[in-house]
Amino acid sequence: MKALFPLAFACIVLGCSPARRISRDLRTNPIYTDHFTGVALYDPIQKKALIQYNADKPFIPASNTKLFSFYAGLFSLPDSLPTLRYVTSGDSLIFWGTGNPLLLHPDLPDTSALAFLRKRPEKLFFSPSNYNGPRFGPGWAWDDYSDDYSPELASLPIYGNVVRFRNGQTNPRRFADSVQINSNDKSGVNSVKRSEYTNQFVKTNGNKSNQQDVPFRWSTELVTQLLSDTLHRPVGVINRPLTPIARLLRGSVTDSLYKRMLFVSDNQFAEQVLFMVSAERGSTTLTPATELRRMTDSVLHLPTTSARWVDGSGLSRYNVFTPNVLIDLLGRIDAKVPRQRLFALLPAAGQSGTLRSIAMDGKPYIFAKSGSMTGVYNLSGYVLTHSGKTLYFSIMHNNFTQTVSEMRRRTGELLKEIHERF
Repeated sequence: MKALFPLAFACIVLGCSPARRISRDLRTNPIYTDHFTGVALYDPIQKKALIQYNADKPFIPASNTKLFSFYAGLFSLPDSLPTLRYVTSGDSLIFWGTGNPLLLHPDLPDTSALAFLRKRPEKLFFSPSNYNGPRFGPGWAWDDYSDDYSPELASLPIYGNVVRFRNGQTNPRRFADSVQINSNDKSGVNSVKRSEYTNQFVKTNGNKSNQQDVPFRWSTELVTQLLSDTLHRPVGVINRPLTPIARLLRGSVTDSLYKRMLFVSDNQFAEQVLFMVSAERGSTTLTPATELRRMTDSVLHLPTTSARWVDGSGLSRYNVFTPNVLIDLLGRIDAKVPRQRLFALLPAAGQSGTLRSIAMDGKPYIFAKSGSMTGVYNLSGYVLTHSGKTLYFSIMHNNFTQTVSEMRRRTGELLKEIHERF
């Protein structure tokens, strides 16, 4: 009996601790071993890693990447967003975009630029010269051009760079004459597809009313036409380099963009954050890829063996992060943002945003960013425990054949156990 006592004591103190029990399940339970799973759980008060399971293995992060764009904005953007840069030259006002995506956005419009341009007595000219980069991010799927999550990158987005089809209406109305009805489709489904290289749309009319956003092909000419339609005055095009003396117009509060970016996982907002970071640095050209590399090297200090960051949204499968890299990022964000503000910007499990469908009893105790695509589901953020702790976590699932909803359910159950036992 005396010999058994130390074993029983060890089981109680060590082998049966919540961290050891969960770690054992991660190694042996088929719900974690039937695909590639990584889990990191960290206590910032004790500065101690509580769970480490494949925590230094690289995973495709999907929209967990938006946490890096969020931090880039926190690090470089002030409380209000850059909207336009402009100069006056004789009787003309010349303006350049800053990458701000809120001009006439269908869900979160910022009227600052419109109000400014309306009241100016000068002739208006838009210059596209400060961005000549690609319209898509590296590694984006080539055939996603017609899907709402893949609007084009631009120096001056307008209407979210999408056409909204809703209840028989087309917005912006300029595109109404570019829609062809496919009367041969008998599927009964409402859907709209765009031609790959032109702003020509084909629509099938089903029995159910719905809303669909379809990206349009961005061009300088189209932007000036849409602005002219709204301002009811001509807007010309001039290809003049951005001068360092150009003044900066500011607009909406930054948190409004962050909240939508994180709540609905808005890809365009995440990408355009890096454009606006570049604009804040006063560059004569917008170089989001350069800003991404600068953040990686000089601010985040990400090791090349555990991280590869290539776009702002996470659409690219070239992105690679380990759970521990995300834990480090969560600590940096926590140190920079008061928790009341931070938890208001992040989706709350069972309550808001992309985490609404996670089963939750009582008050929310998970504030986090999800990331999903085919074979990928990740969740990284902050979990509040019964004992009053706030822990950082990153749970990453790759290479599974089950549905994303099943992985979301499993992740919610794991976090419920962490909430109750730590």
